[in-house]
Amino acid sequence: MLLCYALEERSRWFTLAFGMSCVLGSIYGFLQGAWPFGLAEAVWSVVAARRWWRGRSMGK
Repeated sequence: MLLCYALEERSRWFTLAFGMSCVLGSIYGFLQGAWPFGLAEAVWSVVAARRWWRGRSMGK
């Protein structure tokens, strides 16, 4: 997750990979009972998906 976040400027696919890793982190957080962590990761995954979609429409 951290590596993809650091490399987001190089390609929009790193943004998508960051979002997917946030989804996995969110699932893990909810499964272990740490719902605040799961909720925070879910929000970050939505933010990353939105950034990826906007980069896609802008032709990046």
